[in-house]
Amino acid sequence: MKMTRRLMLAAAASLPMMAGSAWAEGLISIIVNDPANPYWFTEGEVAKATAEELGYEANVAAHKGDTNTESTLIDTAITNQSVAIILDPANADGSVGAVKKAVDAGIPVFLVNAEINQEGLAKAQLVSNNAQGAALGAQAWVEAVGDSGSYVELFGAPSDNNAATRSNGYETVLTQYPDLEKADQEVANWDRTQGYQKMQSMLQANPNIIGVISGNDEMALGAIAALKEAGKLDQVKVGGFDGSPDAVEAVKAGEMQYTVLQPVAVFAEEAVRQADNFIKTGETGVEMEKQLFDCVLITAENADQMTSPFVLEQ
Repeated sequence: MKMTRRLMLAAAASLPMMAGSAWAEGLISIIVNDPANPYWFTEGEVAKATAEELGYEANVAAHKGDTNTESTLIDTAITNQSVAIILDPANADGSVGAVKKAVDAGIPVFLVNAEINQEGLAKAQLVSNNAQGAALGAQAWVEAVGDSGSYVELFGAPSDNNAATRSNGYETVLTQYPDLEKADQEVANWDRTQGYQKMQSMLQANPNIIGVISGNDEMALGAIAALKEAGKLDQVKVGGFDGSPDAVEAVKAGEMQYTVLQPVAVFAEEAVRQADNFIKTGETGVEMEKQLFDCVLITAENADQMTSPFVLEQ
């Protein structure tokens, strides 16, 4: 049955208006880890703003690292007839089922920040080049602490491949300096409070360390708080990873030697644009499913060039 022009216009007029586009294109569901962390907050907000700019409805939810919550949020996205899902997966292995569930429901999934251990399910996996960033950070850390002495490492969530990739990247660089000895390593799950607590215990066991190398900024900032409390921040150099606003301020204050900026604002936007391409054309516009975005070292020399959270003016 043909629809008259008048009826077509009336139908179109009934669709909800969205900023940046004449008509809404559907719902994009965005699922991040924990927006209490400024990194994940920025990830969600940039993705949402980009989706709305392109004419979609968008909402942001958080699984906080729990795969059961993640699965429930995927169910909700399916029930709400999302046209795409932007997901920061909770677990490299444990999130595979949730992604498959969405794909089986006909919803394309675009992963950001963290990977899953299966290819061919998600339309794209967009992540920081963690190995490259870790090498940048480790070299800067050596320049700060010197090439001999004992140090400790704060390790992120073991369920996230990024934690091992960064730690292995540090190891590749630091083992080139035989007089640098790793006295201890503790898991602090990307969390500032855990970083503080683990730093306290490591400091008691290793009072003469010269440095702390951390898998992310939140753990590093927790370590700095513990070192301040112990009156040892002057003798222990700390390096971070993320480029969070608090870490940048710590770099400016001389409390942190550097942070490695993850371009989360770049790849969160890019994931939504690839989703938009796929919705409209059936193609992401990019050849590879797994896409790496290079990191940038932030030091006292360029910290003032941060123009907004996780964005460096270059």
